[in-house]
Amino acid sequence: MTHLTANFLKTLRLLPRTALILMLLAAPVLAVPTMRADAGSTIEAPALRKSGLGFVLLVSLRRG
Repeated sequence: MTHLTANFLKTLRLLPRTALILMLLAAPVLAVPTMRADAGSTIEAPALRKSGLGFVLLVSLRRG
């Protein structure tokens, strides 16, 4: 077996592992356009309720 053949076989053994890594890295990038196409997939945080902390600070500063 020549040196060229050995390098070729080594490359063929690494090819499936390389393809798997590239697919894992490309999956999120390819999923972004499909998520943006659907308008119903937007997840929003609930609106924050006002706690009235500003009024409490105002009253406490006036007393002091």
